[in-house]
Amino acid sequence: MGMKASPICADNSFPDKGKVKTGLRIALFFAVFPLLLALSLLLGPSGIGIPDMQSPSGSAILSLRFSRLLMGMMTGAALSASGVVFQALLRNPLAEPYVLGVSGGAGLGATLTILAGSGVLATLGLPVVAFVSAVLTLMVVYGIASQGSSGQPSVYSLILSGVIVSSICSSIVMFLVSTASVEGMHNVIWWMLGSLQPVTAGQQLLSAGLILAGLGGIWLLSPQLNALALGREMAHYQGLRADFVIVVGLLFATLLAATAVSLSGMIGFVGLIVPHVMRALFGPDHRKLVPLAALGGGTFLVLCDAVARTLLAPVEIPVGVVTALAGGPFFLIILQRRMKQAWIA
Repeated sequence: MGMKASPICADNSFPDKGKVKTGLRIALFFAVFPLLLALSLLLGPSGIGIPDMQSPSGSAILSLRFSRLLMGMMTGAALSASGVVFQALLRNPLAEPYVLGVSGGAGLGATLTILAGSGVLATLGLPVVAFVSAVLTLMVVYGIASQGSSGQPSVYSLILSGVIVSSICSSIVMFLVSTASVEGMHNVIWWMLGSLQPVTAGQQLLSAGLILAGLGGIWLLSPQLNALALGREMAHYQGLRADFVIVVGLLFATLLAATAVSLSGMIGFVGLIVPHVMRALFGPDHRKLVPLAALGGGTFLVLCDAVARTLLAPVEIPVGVVTALAGGPFFLIILQRRMKQAWIA
């Protein structure tokens, strides 16, 4: 017996069952997440508390924490929303930017930009180069997965091709790092581990604009994503241009993932964990799931950053290490469940 897709009405709306419970959960979420953000501002190497605002150092510390909070919200929102789209379009819970190689391609482009120089043009061009590299990588992954298939490539061939291409991109990055100067090597390695250290104001503004554009575009596609939850054939019968929606959705998701990578480095598993948790709590309707996942992803990454700077204080752990430690077991649990379901089916 195979898995059943979530029922969707003709107007792309989900049934009323559980609406009250979901509404209460959403209200609780909006009440809790500001408290979690406030807690992250209070956490520091010396424990929980507000820095002394009378001293210049205390004011600078609070300002730095607030800047990192903004970085975490932008990066986490982009990665989570991107993961929602990849999982919806590929109809697979294991799909996310890193698994499909999109983040690996963006990382390669960002590495080339970082090693090229630290001027204003290189800094502001970082998101653009990362996006172009990510799109090219996605095209390569899709082309490899399509070999030998008469129609659309299977989800598993896409994931396997993404893992292979991502490994190749990582190998090229390692080669570039090994031939770089000491300063360039340090910058790239620290960036690869993932960090929410504030970037320049210009790059923050550009990245914020790209992320808002990507989130807005995905939210506008939410009804179409709901229709695609039943599969391409059923969506076609509902009058949906599935191919167009898939291409546009992949571009928006790639834009978000590439911007996040260029902003904070290689931070994995956010786009895998948060969409699952948000979908389990608030349901599969993408009109709600996309904004809630964005807020949840930002909050999750900000909390991971707070843990990273306090766990082994005064030594700061890269936030990418914390998300990997949390996401690795989560990924294995999902994979184990999928294998059991496939075996039963």
